[in-house]
Amino acid sequence: MRSRLTSVVAVSLAVLIGVAVAAPAAATEPVTLDETRVLDASDVLTDAQEARLDTRLAQLQDDTGLGLWVVYVDDFTDPSSAEDWANATAERNNLGPNQYLLAVATEGRAYYLSADSSGPISPDAVARIEQERVLPALSNDDWAGAGTAAADGLQEARSGGGGGGLVWVVVIVVAALAALVVWALVRRRRRRRGAGAASGKAQVPLEELERQAGAALVRTDDAISTSTQELGFAKAEFGDAATGEFEQAIAEARASLQQAFALQQKMDDETPDSPEQRRAWYAEILERSRAAEAALVEKAGAFEALRDLAANAPEALARVQQRRAEVGARAAESDARLTQLRAAYRAEALSAVADNPEQARDRLTFADARLAEAQREVAAGDGAAAAVGIRAAEQAVAQATQLQDAITKLAADFEAAERDGAALVTELEADLAAAAATPDPDARLAPVIAATRQNLDAAREDLTGAHRDPLAALTLLERANTAIDGALGQVREAQQRADRARSVLSQTLLQARAQISAAEDFITARRGAVGATARTRLAEAGATLVQATQAQDGDPERALALAQRAASLAEEATRRAQSDVGSFAGGGNAGGGGDFGGMLGGIIMGSLLSGGGSRRSSGGFGGFGGGSSRRSGGRSGGSIGRSSGGSRSRRGGGRF
Repeated sequence: MRSRLTSVVAVSLAVLIGVAVAAPAAATEPVTLDETRVLDASDVLTDAQEARLDTRLAQLQDDTGLGLWVVYVDDFTDPSSAEDWANATAERNNLGPNQYLLAVATEGRAYYLSADSSGPISPDAVARIEQERVLPALSNDDWAGAGTAAADGLQEARSGGGGGGLVWVVVIVVAALAALVVWALVRRRRRRRGAGAASGKAQVPLEELERQAGAALVRTDDAISTSTQELGFAKAEFGDAATGEFEQAIAEARASLQQAFALQQKMDDETPDSPEQRRAWYAEILERSRAAEAALVEKAGAFEALRDLAANAPEALARVQQRRAEVGARAAESDARLTQLRAAYRAEALSAVADNPEQARDRLTFADARLAEAQREVAAGDGAAAAVGIRAAEQAVAQATQLQDAITKLAADFEAAERDGAALVTELEADLAAAAATPDPDARLAPVIAATRQNLDAAREDLTGAHRDPLAALTLLERANTAIDGALGQVREAQQRADRARSVLSQTLLQARAQISAAEDFITARRGAVGATARTRLAEAGATLVQATQAQDGDPERALALAQRAASLAEEATRRAQSDVGSFAGGGNAGGGGDFGGMLGGIIMGSLLSGGGSRRSSGGFGGFGGGSSRRSGGRSGGSIGRSSGGSRSRRGGGRF
């Protein structure tokens, strides 16, 4: 069966490889980035390389505030220019001035590092990063190294280029440590059952898992055989009563081993199994074997300790007898302490320890009986039998001690709760006064104030009443304190945000109006050359400004955001219009004097259209068609970033 399956897989792989060799490189349009910083559409990176690069890019963000995304595709298309493709991708994903994009066409052998001209790294520095760092790595087909080199170059440029060799040592060490952490996390996650099937890629080869599972089956089977022999010796030495748990552990281990053998048999039969199934079954075999061996080792260790006890039975007996006497002497003290608590606190508060003295006496009575038996066995020279009684008495005395200590601990908890509760009452009274004095136009605080007063009254009764319950009071007070602190914080924060927004809103509205007016004047005077995109941005800027003006009294935060957006749209409209005019002017001879001015203003458009002039512009002609400006560094909205100015028209990149 396996031979036939291997042949089929080999033939399938040969077909796939042939198709892959024959297929041309896939052309790729500008892409949409996701939450990761590395997009390997060309599949030139291994999982480990991708993880290390993503970690390096995240570290760059943490250390410098600079964002870098790295994209690998087969070839650039629509646009085919590396510069235009990278800028279009950056624009599509709303990258801001502090965010950079390295685009690499692995088959087309082209690259470009997209940067906003208003960003913190100068265009000259970006060009040096491309030529001195990225290009050498790409020339050697070191795809991951190119992304790392870009990150290193940006970090050094951000820090001013200082630090010399020490800086690079620190960077390399940090990157290496980060890579090790990522590797360890990935390894631990994939070792869980089914992780290999979920990811489709295995860290441990299937053949190695098969070897480990087989060894575990043999080892566990041998351990059960050895433990069964040990059980026989233990029964003869300590009796059936002392070996019951050991016998049960062996039975459970044997049942688990049988299930593991059944899984192995499923993989050995003639029915084909997928690699995912085999991986999951091997993982289950290993887990069952480990659990069975651990249980057997634990029980075997207990019997080793019991044998040590038997060898020193007289000394062990004397030690446990002394401990039993000490615990017995505390019985009266525990009774008296519980009586005091019952007089001061309600019954519900004492329910956890109400029968502790009685339970402790029962444990001591049991211990007395076992110690008496052990005394007789020691006198008779039977250390093994004495050891069983001594161990049982030792455990009973330990339980009696816990029962007594619980009463003392509860009394201490009550005292601490009363102190903390009194402090919280004072704090809550101050919070209520502050809440009452805080403006609450949305009535957010009113229900919280009412609930806090109710909890405060109930807590006072639990703290100072005839039958108190300070732990319940503390729970009420902490809950009330959390609620009112959160409500006050939200209201105050909202008020502070609104105040901050009001303080800058007037100036922002004025700025937005000025930018819209300037854009409108520019476009109107040159409307013959300005396309639809600039006009659309201007119209949207005006509508957004109206919304900001309407919201300034009731919602200053929203009004500020709208005013900022209106200013940004107006700025973009101006840039688009300027680009359109530049393209229009560069599309043909501008020597027509007044005629050219008329064309820009749209005054003699009809004659141009009818005359069939020979000028061409990538942004449309005479105000018709979209603008063709270089990709601007920022668009409103988006999930990754937002630019407030600058452009990504720097010349750079190239082939490698």
